[in-house]
Amino acid sequence: MRHYETIYIVDPNLGDEEYRELTGKFNSLIENQKGVVIKTKEWGKQRLAYVVKKFNYGFYVLIDFCADPGVTSELERSLKLDDRILKYQTVKISDRADPEELLLKEREAKKEVAVPEGQETREEPAVQDEDSIKESEVQNGEG
Repeated sequence: MRHYETIYIVDPNLGDEEYRELTGKFNSLIENQKGVVIKTKEWGKQRLAYVVKKFNYGFYVLIDFCADPGVTSELERSLKLDDRILKYQTVKISDRADPEELLLKEREAKKEVAVPEGQETREEPAVQDEDSIKESEVQNGEG
């Protein structure tokens, strides 16, 4: 199987239920054609770089999946026919991928992100005052 990523931008005026239906539709399309959806990331409503179909904003969705080559053409055909999709793009990540291995890596990544209760992993950024910045510039020959 090949490993792909597809990103698509959804009409920002959709209701929550219609939006969920739409994302589920494309995930099930991949699964119905014997593909494996590794993850679906919803990036939320973002400002577009330029106006697309008279919209300045759109909901971004990323699907990471493994499938045979014909599945991408069917997915892109469905994306093109759906008026609620503003833009889409599919990228092939690799020619040979093991979906089980990718699913396992994704589960491990989620476990690493989860922080146990009562334990903070955030480090405070080092803050330099103006005097120490000027001092370091002088030492480096910049000041």
